[in-house]
Amino acid sequence: MDVDEPVCLPRLSRIAVCGGTHGNELPGVYLVRDVLKLQRRASEGEEDDGEEHTSMLTVLSNPRAVQQCRRYTDTDLNRCFTLATLNGPTSDSPPYEVLRAQELNTMLGPKGGPGAVDLVCDLHSTTANMGLCFIAYSDCDWICLHIFKHLQRRMPDTPMRFIHLGISGKESYSLDSVGKHGFAMEIGPQPHGGVRSDIYAVMSAGVRHMLDWVGLFNSGAVFEGGWVDVFTLVKNIDYPRDSKTHNITAAIHSHLQVCPCRNVRIQISSLEVDKLTSSPQTQATIFFKLHFF
Repeated sequence: MDVDEPVCLPRLSRIAVCGGTHGNELPGVYLVRDVLKLQRRASEGEEDDGEEHTSMLTVLSNPRAVQQCRRYTDTDLNRCFTLATLNGPTSDSPPYEVLRAQELNTMLGPKGGPGAVDLVCDLHSTTANMGLCFIAYSDCDWICLHIFKHLQRRMPDTPMRFIHLGISGKESYSLDSVGKHGFAMEIGPQPHGGVRSDIYAVMSAGVRHMLDWVGLFNSGAVFEGGWVDVFTLVKNIDYPRDSKTHNITAAIHSHLQVCPCRNVRIQISSLEVDKLTSSPQTQATIFFKLHFF
């Protein structure tokens, strides 16, 4: 595609912020609970001003696993959002997470359909010292890339990475794939089953800046272009092992803590709402250029 050719996208009218997809990743759980409290208070005192607002759904994804403070109860919920699982027949006693995935698909989707929410942000935490990471299936989703770039500007002291999974939409398996646009926001290091105040603060700031960007985008703000570094998996390398026992015999060197990745630098330029469009589905124009090395 020619770099000067515009790409038009509709405004983001419905977004979802999800936490507790893994029940022992508590920063996202507590953030969702706090946001739900604020939403209840706001709804009690709000008045209809006749203007069109962005609708935000706040979802506790796996309440049963959260109650038990476990990653999942029967099977990993964040592997249950393939089209085959969502649309396939269920057994007489399906795993809880399969049923919950189908419920979430009804609430936020259907996946791949025109009625799906415009954007899903699924909150995760990890024991890995990876800072704040966006994990997405596409390296050319201009909405996600511009949100990431916005967070980089707003949170310059927080290490950030954009990780591209390189899996097709048909094979995508996680909750964020249900929306028209989506990503997981994963932050670490954070022990499972607890909440570090600094990790919670980073996650809270990340969500707040994401919502700010959505508001600016929908209101017609123009976003400058630039570069985004995207990391994609090249291969997995097993640990050295004893030939007889197969026990691991070495640790990762401190200079090689990250699994081998290829760095792809993507240049994205101006993004703005198309002011010539009178349709309620306001359009946004994005110009982009790709560079690989």
